[in-house]
Amino acid sequence: MSASESFLAALIIIFSVPYLVWRGLKLEAWAPLAIVQIVGGVVLGPGILGALAPGFHQAVFTPGTIGALSGIANWAVMVFVFLAGCELELHDAWAERRDAVTTAALALVTPLLAGILAALVLLQFGAQWAGADGAGWQVVLGTGMACAVTALPILVLLLQKLDILRTGFGQRILRYASLDDLAIWAVLAAILLDGRRLAMQLGFLVVFAAVLPFYRRLVARVPEQDRWALALPWLLLCAFGADYSGLHFMVGAFLAGAVSERRWFDALRFDQFREAVLLVVMPVFFLSTGLKTTWHMGGVTIIAAAALLLAASVLGKLAGVGLAARLLRWPKGDALAIGWLLQTKALIMIIFANVLLDKAIISADLFTALLLMAVASTALTIPAVRPMLRARPVS
Repeated sequence: MSASESFLAALIIIFSVPYLVWRGLKLEAWAPLAIVQIVGGVVLGPGILGALAPGFHQAVFTPGTIGALSGIANWAVMVFVFLAGCELELHDAWAERRDAVTTAALALVTPLLAGILAALVLLQFGAQWAGADGAGWQVVLGTGMACAVTALPILVLLLQKLDILRTGFGQRILRYASLDDLAIWAVLAAILLDGRRLAMQLGFLVVFAAVLPFYRRLVARVPEQDRWALALPWLLLCAFGADYSGLHFMVGAFLAGAVSERRWFDALRFDQFREAVLLVVMPVFFLSTGLKTTWHMGGVTIIAAAALLLAASVLGKLAGVGLAARLLRWPKGDALAIGWLLQTKALIMIIFANVLLDKAIISADLFTALLLMAVASTALTIPAVRPMLRARPVS
């Protein structure tokens, strides 16, 4: 096949196969299409399709095709992370700060500690889980934080599917997730700090803080229809500055969104834009993620590691939220439902792990285990939560 033919063939597979599986197996009641697309990316990667049909895999996913798909994937995930930053509801969290801060802190710290313990266990069985440039503390902290992540954008989709997004209960869950999301990216930035480039990294943050007031004033003054035209260059400049300074472009993308406000944009258009990004370009990111999976250690070993990380993630989150419920005297049943919803991983954890893999902090083996953990945790959410919501009054 020619370069254009292999590229188009890859896109046909990316956009058709997961959708047909999602509809054909009637999975829409259990999980959003994005989850099936993530699984599809893993199946289409070298670990499964590459092993079962190496000739076909090499013909379609040529180095040129993979390069083109990687470019699209980088742009897609930058926009998605920017939107995730815009989704932060820090004003609402501050208004309910005792409840929000207590719950968010416990919901973050407990699975973080459980994930750190799981990482230490894995490292006891060999150094193959660490990347070539990963110090021990970076591998352990990065793995622990991956277990503590809540995927805010996917959480929004799940709350919509469960018909509780606009309820008081749904907004309360978003407040907890917003604070945790902010902490997670702050920890990622700390993990990526490089003593050899520390001056450049601090310089980027200083310039970012200096330019920020001008950006916010400018966006607030222009008509709503012009704000996207300013927001996207702002996103790209922040991503470029972060990457050039030695941080990752994803950190810059999140910062660009975190200092923007969703209320600047029409609510319906914002939701439609997020859905369009998920439909049009994010499937390419899922495929690119799948192409990074590996099974050369043996599938059983990686699956065992994923199971250990899943247990640390789910049990840690449930324990942390349960402790918050006791301290804050929540109504019966709230803790279990909120804990399950906050353990949703999916995209943000996969993006987080991608950054660690790109920086060679974790190995491809650990990345694959984290990816499987993220898919499993998210796929379990709706089946676990739906019966709990039926048993409680909607508020």
